[in-house]
Amino acid sequence: MSIITLTTDFGAGSPYAAAMKGVILSINPAATIVDITHEIPAQNVRKGAVVLDDVAERFPDDTIHIAVIDPGVGTDRAILYARIGTQQYIVPDNGLLSRLTDRTKPQKLIRLDNPEHWLPEVSNTFHGRDIMAPVAARLSLGLEPERLGKPLEAIEMLDLPEVQLTASRIDGMVLDIDSFGNLVTNITADMLAGRPTDSRVCIICSIYETWGVYRTYGNQPGDTFVAIVGSGGRLELAVVGDNAAERLGIQVGMPVVVSWE
Repeated sequence: MSIITLTTDFGAGSPYAAAMKGVILSINPAATIVDITHEIPAQNVRKGAVVLDDVAERFPDDTIHIAVIDPGVGTDRAILYARIGTQQYIVPDNGLLSRLTDRTKPQKLIRLDNPEHWLPEVSNTFHGRDIMAPVAARLSLGLEPERLGKPLEAIEMLDLPEVQLTASRIDGMVLDIDSFGNLVTNITADMLAGRPTDSRVCIICSIYETWGVYRTYGNQPGDTFVAIVGSGGRLELAVVGDNAAERLGIQVGMPVVVSWE
């Protein structure tokens, strides 16, 4: 079974995703196409990188992930094929793989520069349909990645601030805001391991603070500002029963401090 996923900023009501699916199925009618999301905010490469990092490795080995968040479409930016761990990726070379490659070194990086595997006519503004979709479909039928183009030594990386750790403090940031308005940080469960998570730990974001890291939202009453470790293995901040980002005015990139008395 050939699985191809789509992650884009097209929006749920856009016909662009359907156009890509049509191209894939015209080449491989047996392909299984999975929509990860088409609701990445427009041109938000950082958000796309977070989604790929959170979701892609949950799929079966050799799944092909196409991501089209591409503010540089039509310019000389590369489109690349990557194998990272057990997964395959086809993305514009603009930082979308930054979080994945921070954790796992790619086994293979190839620039898509062989038009033999693209559609006969390539638009300047829709490389997702005309290059990425047909390449993914042909890979799903057994095309060797080496036939796509020349190897790449390195790819574009986003400038992602590093988490700072000391014996009594962790300095991170709000990495993402999920669909419930919860604040997902770049502080991981591994960074908290071996440290107290009870009332001795204080978590601060903007002017708001909470004490202790709880197992789940329901461990505290409604309207309480709480910290938990979410399903993605990252520290999250939430307002029980409410949208924390809207209620508190928190945005991606704002600092988060975890400290111990």
